[in-house]
Amino acid sequence: MSKITLKPIEHAIDGKLSVPGDKSISHRAVIFSSLAEGTSHISNFLSGEDCMRTIQVFRDLGVDIEQSGSNLTIRSNGLESLKEAERPVYFGNSGTTARLVTGLLSGLPLFTTCYGDPSLSKRPMDRVVGPLKKMGANIEGRSNGRLLPLAIKGNNLQGITYEMPVKSAQVKSALLLAGMVAAGETTIIEQVRTRDHTEQMLPQFGGEISIQDKEITIRGSQQLQPADLAVPGDISSAAFFLVAAAIIPGSSILVEDVGINPTRTGLIKALEMMGADITVKETRKIGGEAVGNVEIKYQELTGAVIEGEMIPSLIDELPILALAATQASGVTKIKDAGELRVKETDRIAAVAQVLSSFGAEVTEEEDGLTIYGKASLKAAEVDSYMDHRIGMMIAVASLIAEGETVLSNGQCIDISYPGFFKDLDSLKK
Repeated sequence: MSKITLKPIEHAIDGKLSVPGDKSISHRAVIFSSLAEGTSHISNFLSGEDCMRTIQVFRDLGVDIEQSGSNLTIRSNGLESLKEAERPVYFGNSGTTARLVTGLLSGLPLFTTCYGDPSLSKRPMDRVVGPLKKMGANIEGRSNGRLLPLAIKGNNLQGITYEMPVKSAQVKSALLLAGMVAAGETTIIEQVRTRDHTEQMLPQFGGEISIQDKEITIRGSQQLQPADLAVPGDISSAAFFLVAAAIIPGSSILVEDVGINPTRTGLIKALEMMGADITVKETRKIGGEAVGNVEIKYQELTGAVIEGEMIPSLIDELPILALAATQASGVTKIKDAGELRVKETDRIAAVAQVLSSFGAEVTEEEDGLTIYGKASLKAAEVDSYMDHRIGMMIAVASLIAEGETVLSNGQCIDISYPGFFKDLDSLKK
């Protein structure tokens, strides 16, 4: 078990930086490029462990993927060129890879066995497998298909209309990918809009998709065309620096070229609700995605209630937002966030445990957290729970904690942000 010793910051953080490519978009760029007939180019691809799992899956399926730093060249002859993998495909810790690829493979004439690491093997797959079976998918797995490993025997799928019982972009995207290779049309109806990178990207590859409020319809039997895509910076990675600046007196930073897709900007809205001095400027579109520069300057925060339709737009940022809440005056309540319990770890329990270890007053609720500010944090020896977002939250907390913090299993941060500590150090003055 690796351990990292972290020291509190002596001064404010200041400066500007660009964060690595968006993880969700990077996954999807590889998938759609692999399904297109021709050569696609992707720039600013995130070379984190999760996204590399998606690359390896499609290499196993016969796609030619060449990588040079953060640039990818993907050559494919389209759907019909995908071949049966010679060995079980490995998803590692990547829930996005597992769910989206399962949706696609269920409608291809291939037999595939797939598995993940111990953490992913505990995460629910039935939320994808259930509706896929309604489309005619032939999938078997542990606990009646609820858990990995899975065996997928590709079948002729039939489009369906499906009302989403969970607020999950992964489930939605898995069903859209299945619908793209199914007969007829597939319509997904969401309770609340979740991140829509799949819907934004598909037209870039010549795909047809119809969006009417919370109802998304995709036509089956589509053949995609190649595209060149630039992946914007990941707002979920930027979140750690934005919160650091929000809670360290005298700080001011600018994050450049970061994705500000409206389904992903819940953290910015939440920080505004808490009184943060945060500004989005120089907005533009790159490959269908909104991109901008986000500036934040330290200003005292106050507690707020974060709930309802905001939650899907900041689900990955809730751990670091909880840290911000410990430094806000008054009480912050995070509600309607039960989805956090089925992430890389039970993030509700993990966040409560970690912040309590630092001396914050946090109450774990069934679907969220109640956080009492303003807390004076004290260093602790804490574990990341092998969850990259918990690991980065701990690193930011250590900046304002009295004493030296010891982080166990910090290597998991490489899942989404291999250069995190280098970029954090670049802002220390």
